[in-house]
Amino acid sequence: MNFKLQIINRIITSVTIVAALIVVSQFLQSNHATDESNMPYSRIPYSAVSPTIPTVVTFAGEEIELTRHDRRERIDREILAFTYSHTNTILQIKRANRLFPIIEPILKECGVPEDFKYLMIIESNGDIHARSGVGASGLWQFMEKTGKEYGLEINNYIDERYHIEKSTRAACRYLKKSYAKFGNWITVAASYNTGFTNISRRIESQKENNAINMVLLPETSRYIFRILAAKTIFENPIEYGFLLNSKDLYPTITVEKAITVKKPVDSWADIAKKHGLTFMQLREANPWIRSSKMPNTTRKSYTVIIPSQEGVNYDPKKTKAHNPRWVLR
Repeated sequence: MNFKLQIINRIITSVTIVAALIVVSQFLQSNHATDESNMPYSRIPYSAVSPTIPTVVTFAGEEIELTRHDRRERIDREILAFTYSHTNTILQIKRANRLFPIIEPILKECGVPEDFKYLMIIESNGDIHARSGVGASGLWQFMEKTGKEYGLEINNYIDERYHIEKSTRAACRYLKKSYAKFGNWITVAASYNTGFTNISRRIESQKENNAINMVLLPETSRYIFRILAAKTIFENPIEYGFLLNSKDLYPTITVEKAITVKKPVDSWADIAKKHGLTFMQLREANPWIRSSKMPNTTRKSYTVIIPSQEGVNYDPKKTKAHNPRWVLR
């Protein structure tokens, strides 16, 4: 009896296994399209694709071929970083809508190629309040010593590294001095990161005056290609998956008027209240103000921006894109 039961159990087990194999086989055949190589992107719940790499980019009027393997792989790395660092890249585009209309005319007036606005983007992410761990501050990330050298006032009460127009003009003076020395805008960009002395030594030792062809410190090597990657994505963010509308961007803050201050200020808050603002709102419009007061013992003249109520409380629906290619509509 036990023997017969064993035979029956074995038969049942075998039939079950065969049936299971048939079911699995049918399932695999019917779902062959789920293989990643055959599945359309729309059916993959989570996907990461390699972004398009251009074959050539232009910086400050110079065409840079990217078919050489080292150049292609270096810009590939930086475009990947921008593409998949969504938070930073989206913020950079939003902030650029406010900053580029101010910065572009200054660059043009000072004779600096407009592409250097992308250097500003990678220096600070377009954050006017940016401050690095070593003390570099503002949009152009000036150290205190360098900022003073290029005409910026920096003390406990005033820090013009945070002044958009003045810091941009100071950066232009630095960039033009570098161009007078090196005669090549790519090398000028590299010098902004690593300094005049370092670049000069490498030009002498490597017999090359274009930084894109030099062996540089890893940070500086990446720095050059980060600028090129920023320009590539900013010129066509939609292609790299950044889908924004005009209402998403940050508008230029409209100005009601500018007042001149030539005396000591006991309380910036009092001045703000006089114009219907809070001290915070006044400081946001004038980020170079670094204290609640200003001794101004030398009776120096300062121009203070008073934003309009429309500027303080803007309507996103009225925001216009500085560059139409940044937005879907």
